Amino acid sequence: MLPSHSHPPGGALDGLLVADFSRVLAGPYLTMLLADLGATVVKVESPDGDQTRGWGPPWRDGDSTYYLAVNRGKRSVVLDLAEDHDRQLAVTLASRADVLVENMMPGRMARFGLDYPTLSAVNARLVYCSLTGFGTQPAGASLPGFDLVAQAASGLMSVTGDADGPATKTGVALVDVLCGLHATVGILAALQARARSGRGQLVEANLMLSALSALTNQAAGYLAAGVVPSRLGNAHPSVAPYEVFPVHDGEIVIAAGTDRQFAALCDALGLPEAATDARFATNSARVAHRGQLRQVLVRCLRTLPKADALQLLRYSGVPTGPVNDMAEAFELAQSLGLDAVWHVDGVPHVRTPFQLSCDPPRPATRAPALDAQGMDVREWLASIGEVDGS
Repeated sequence: MLPSHSHPPGGALDGLLVADFSRVLAGPYLTMLLADLGATVVKVESPDGDQTRGWGPPWRDGDSTYYLAVNRGKRSVVLDLAEDHDRQLAVTLASRADVLVENMMPGRMARFGLDYPTLSAVNARLVYCSLTGFGTQPAGASLPGFDLVAQAASGLMSVTGDADGPATKTGVALVDVLCGLHATVGILAALQARARSGRGQLVEANLMLSALSALTNQAAGYLAAGVVPSRLGNAHPSVAPYEVFPVHDGEIVIAAGTDRQFAALCDALGLPEAATDARFATNSARVAHRGQLRQVLVRCLRTLPKADALQLLRYSGVPTGPVNDMAEAFELAQSLGLDAVWHVDGVPHVRTPFQLSCDPPRPATRAPALDAQGMDVREWLASIGEVDGS
């Protein structure tokens, strides 16, 4: 195993070696989660480094905050796969790894002898995870695997934005994150299967299917009922009221998903006639008359300060919340005792969002500088190659 790392001992994936050939977001997010759980992650970079190293502003001490966000706890080694010696070191790493993650264009890893059929022949226990934009079949393999393209092509942008406005992307590369999460589930399942069979397998995930899966009710509405959804702004296609409302000094959201919650909303706002109005008596009726319902609610809510509206509705049992900016969101998380921030080598990070009672995820180190552990990793790989006779 590699020389000791400063990762806290005892993680759920302690002892697992991950060869990370991914870059940008989906793959690095995935491998960061594995590192938080105790895996040793070796981030293999080209001489130019991960593209996100240059994606700024914002910056923190000269580092891109985008890069810092998804690369903590890893070791960076530069290997030029076009060069014979470095390519052999990469093959040696893969031959000893438990998990390999890559998101290169389909076919590129095969040119370097790093594809799954080649590696599984020498490392039968390898769980090999391949991330693509639109799959590996000929029709999709050459399509660009960018989150924005996937958001557009999958239909996600068609249901995001105002009804009379343009198709809109989400405020973060959400499909990349979802693809990384889906692939993480696949990897953990493959590791569990390996514990029984002794053999690894190929795990594949792509942006397109990740987006379609995440469209859940919107996708089901089309598949099961033939309904092609459209943009509704902040409104919900099947529930009302379930959207953003203006108050005297800002905005709040109201998510009254049941008839009982709607009745409580009407009672809290002094609108008993709305609760019995035939246009609003059931959820289906409210959805059909959402515009008229919104006018009734806005007239009342606009007179209330945000703090008063939130307190009133929460006391009445109506699901509600503020529309926060990023600073307010972290302040709220802190006030709720959610411990949302990890400080790693002086750099604040969003903590891994799940907990384990016995083997909790923990951060090791901040994201590494380019080739920061390169000497140690290359020396280790060279010694393995000598032992293996390669």
